[in-house]
Amino acid sequence: MKAVGLDEVLAALQAHVGAQRGITAACLAAQLDISPRQLRRCISALRRREGIALCGHHPDSGYYIADSAAELERTCAFLRARALHSLTLESRLRRIPLADLIGQLKLET
Repeated sequence: MKAVGLDEVLAALQAHVGAQRGITAACLAAQLDISPRQLRRCISALRRREGIALCGHHPDSGYYIADSAAELERTCAFLRARALHSLTLESRLRRIPLADLIGQLKLET
């Protein structure tokens, strides 16, 4: 395995624009000679720091650059649902309501 930069990951993804041209994480990681875990970190960094519309909400579709607003929306909906699922689990572990966990204000009635 080698160290790979975000630019290399993005360059590899330039050939995968649109959901129909997605590449699985395993294939992309092998192509870049990095671990799938390192690839996920790079994908996350490109999304977070660079704001690049990298999609991938199901292992079958793989990763791809959004070709339309609808593709981007599907990935955002997936990420939102995953985040809410994690927060719901935390609220149950802490035995507090989800609203209290995320800091919503309660209005007195």
